[in-house]
Amino acid sequence: MNEETKAKLKDVFEWIYCIVIAVALALLIRYYVGTPTIVQQTSMFPTFKQNERLLLNRIYRTTHTVPKRGEVITFESPSLTYVEPENADINNPVAKYEYEPSGWFAKFIYNVLEINKTSFIKRVIALPGEHLEIKDGKVYINGEELKEDYLVEGVITDSSSGAFYDIIVPEGTVFVMGDNRQHSSDSRRFGCIPYDKIESKVWLRFWPLSEFGVIKDVQ
Repeated sequence: MNEETKAKLKDVFEWIYCIVIAVALALLIRYYVGTPTIVQQTSMFPTFKQNERLLLNRIYRTTHTVPKRGEVITFESPSLTYVEPENADINNPVAKYEYEPSGWFAKFIYNVLEINKTSFIKRVIALPGEHLEIKDGKVYINGEELKEDYLVEGVITDSSSGAFYDIIVPEGTVFVMGDNRQHSSDSRRFGCIPYDKIESKVWLRFWPLSEFGVIKDVQ
């Protein structure tokens, strides 16, 4: 092998090395720091509309930050998105997650690349240990009506859309709902979301430009 060929091979390997490093860094940033996403459903209307672009804060998951009421989060979709009332365990109202990839490669594909993985976007409504009750079209936390200024005037919260409407939120979980209450599959239907299934907090809307800005928390 002559010197010219060696030099060309060296250049090729250097490029491959740079590409591998760049891809690895991109994946690390995506998993641990932040990633963009597109709103695909209407469950958070009018807070978020279909085809809007959002930036998700993954540091929220990386640092194991405890969720706060009013924050908008994304989380892994439960295996069972609707629990029949007769099958609901009101004493342990936690969403069911039955799929767990086996082997490091399957976990990498599912958790990092998020291939064949579905995520939901909802608002945190109730926290661990709190008594949540939905009645007369409103939400009550520990007996007090929850003020929800982010909802469109006239929107009611229907308790008949699921089995979980009068529960104590288990430790290490949160109760979530979409702002578009009549068109949202949420904790009313599948139960509370464990902390370890929360993927990110919605941080920034960057498209359309007319709506650009940091998403403010509400209490």
